[in-house]
Amino acid sequence: MEDEISQKLLMILKNADEPLETKDIERQMPKVTRAKIMYRLNDLRAENKIRGKRLGAGGKGVWIWWAK
Repeated sequence: MEDEISQKLLMILKNADEPLETKDIERQMPKVTRAKIMYRLNDLRAENKIRGKRLGAGGKGVWIWWAK
């Protein structure tokens, strides 16, 4: 599903020189909640439009994201 948030996320990741942590993406989208950002990022990953990987163990892990 392509919406404004997903399009903005794709643009951010495509313009990045390196993989971004979720918190770096959040800073660029201050009016969107973390929950919505995570939901859209995971949807884009499931659609094979971006890549994402969890670093760290347990519930304290950090997600990094990059354009495909």
